[in-house]
This record gives sequence, C-alpha cells and structure tokens, in this order.
Amino acid sequence: MPDSLDPDAALMLRVKQGDTDAFAGLVEKYKQPVMNLAFRTLRDVTEAEDLAQNVFLQAWKSSGRYEATAKFSTWLFTIARNLCLNEIRRRSRHPAESLDQTRDDNDNQPLFQIEDHRQASTPDQLLRGELESKVSEAISSLPENQRIALMLCREEELSYEEIAEVLDCSLSATKSLIHRARETLKQTLKPYLKTGVWPVGK
Repeated sequence: MPDSLDPDAALMLRVKQGDTDAFAGLVEKYKQPVMNLAFRTLRDVTEAEDLAQNVFLQAWKSSGRYEATAKFSTWLFTIARNLCLNEIRRRSRHPAESLDQTRDDNDNQPLFQIEDHRQASTPDQLLRGELESKVSEAISSLPENQRIALMLCREEELSYEEIAEVLDCSLSATKSLIHRARETLKQTLKPYLKTGVWPVGK
C-alpha cells in the first residue's frame, strides 16, 4: 500500500473489525456507482438493484478476509463485475429466472433502497432526456468490456491501472478497450457531439 492509505480502504479495515457504521458509510457512498455498473451490464433496473445489494452483501461477508492492497473502489468494482458475469452466465442457463431467486433465505433483507429522484420534466429536460437516451443506447451497444471500462474511466474516474485490475486484463488491453469505445461513440454520436451532453474524449 502507498504511504497514504485510501480513506475508503481504511473504513473497510474498520468494517473488518465489525464496525457497522463504517460499512453503512461505504454503502451510502458506493451504492449508486455499483448500481450504475450493474445496470450498464445487465440493462435491467430491477436486476441491477438486486445485484447491487448482493455486491454489498458479499463485501460484508468477505470483510474478514479484506486486505488493503489496492483502492477499496477497485476491490468493490471487481466484486461487482464478477457478480455481473455470474448473472449473465446464469441468464444463459435459466433465462426465465429472476436474480433474487438465487439469494439465500437469510439474505432477503436489502442493505439499502435505491431512491427514485425523478421529477416532472420541463421541455428542456425532455429534449436533454432524448439526447441522453441516444447516448445511453450508444453505450449499451458497446461490447461488454468496452462498456465497463469506459464507465469506470469516465463516471468513476478510476485509473487505467485500476480498471485493468477490475477487468483482469493488461494495462495495454485496457487502454485499447477505452480507445475503441471512445472512437465508436464518436462515430455513432456525431450529430450530438456539439451539444455537450456527454464528452466521449478527454
């Protein structure tokens, strides 16, 4: 670990000692980013909510084995990605099942609730919503690893090294994934790039 310990890793070390308040703080900070990652991968809000809750449940269960060898966010997003991949594999085997049917009976209580902050839309908001919908469609059409890599870079601001760790691939492969994703989006979103809705490049 670097000389200056990641503050969230320090919190997780307190969780390792049984500090539930520290864990609640981490859940509050990361529930939306984890939800975003799950939704980008699964493309279903309900299943993304269920999976996000399972991510934190696994994080809590794994707290006794936690070692602060990397940023907490890298560790947490790795759990999230692995659960997303498991869910995709499960879907291919049992397409009609719901994610929450895979939980243990003792795991039914949610760790948090995703709040709905939607409000009535003005005409400007509707127009912006339409443009953002195009962006969302373009991102959803990207290959999975490109989509996740780009989200971790743009939305969660992870470094290339951290993204490589989450995706379990080389640094050069990570840079290539993000470059290809940006180039694809630039081509797809040419009519909207001047709107400033979503910057696809640095």
